[in-house]
Amino acid sequence: MGHIGLVGLGKMGGNMRTRMRNADVTVTGFDRNPEVSDVGSLAELVEALPSPKVVWVMVPSGEITRSTVTELIELLDEGDVIVDGGNSRWTDDEKHAALAQEQGIGYVDCGVSGGVWGLENGYALMAGGSADDIAKVQFAFDALRPEGESGFVHAGRVGAGHFSKMVHNGIEYAMMQAYAEGYELLQTVDMVENVTEVFDSWREGTVVRSWLLDLLVKALEDDPGLSQIRGYADDSGEGRWTVEAAIDNAVPMHTIAASLFARFSSRQEESPAMQAVAAMRQQFGGHAVRAAAEAGHDPADA
Repeated sequence: MGHIGLVGLGKMGGNMRTRMRNADVTVTGFDRNPEVSDVGSLAELVEALPSPKVVWVMVPSGEITRSTVTELIELLDEGDVIVDGGNSRWTDDEKHAALAQEQGIGYVDCGVSGGVWGLENGYALMAGGSADDIAKVQFAFDALRPEGESGFVHAGRVGAGHFSKMVHNGIEYAMMQAYAEGYELLQTVDMVENVTEVFDSWREGTVVRSWLLDLLVKALEDDPGLSQIRGYADDSGEGRWTVEAAIDNAVPMHTIAASLFARFSSRQEESPAMQAVAAMRQQFGGHAVRAAAEAGHDPADA
């Protein structure tokens, strides 16, 4: 069924290893944490793989990804393939692919969506690269993707996968913000007696039903009023990059830009809408949330 190397066995990578193994893919994993790693080094990982070797990188974007890719280029041979499945910027993909190509090594960028639920439900995958390189990784894509016709796309050349995932996350920002602002209005006006049940009623038969709505309802059921979550929401990069790309290409992006700026507002004052955004981020991605008591805020003062 295939043999792949996986670098980075954290929240996402560890679950991806398990899902691929459940699909009879042989996975050799490396992580700097020896308690979860299968081998002691990148060199050992590469040595364990059959040719053509495929190594999937799931580490934080930026310098960690750059150093990992650089080391792999030195270890791999012509015809092997590196897959960057993290949240790298597409411009980094172009640079990394050029370096790999100098050594005859293929490069695939893959946007991965699914968060902490991906192990059970599968991961939506958006890949960029040549058809030949994509074909070498297809066994892993097939193991990771959800069941059904959708869930995987060869989006285009190198960079297209992460560009697609970036736009996906920008849309996600706007959807979350719309739900959150509706939540705040329902909570603020003394009219609706059970806000959670209203949101729950929208989960079937309405045009606004979605997985994000399901997750917001779950968060509200777990913590009615969201009193245990501070209304602070980080932006992980893709939202900013989406807006920057819109500016560079003169594409109007009113809603996504506004949702990005709303996250900046969340760092200045408490907001029920941003509590809802923080709750949804925790539900779908396992993102850390700040307790309401942090930064001098006590739920009793609310």
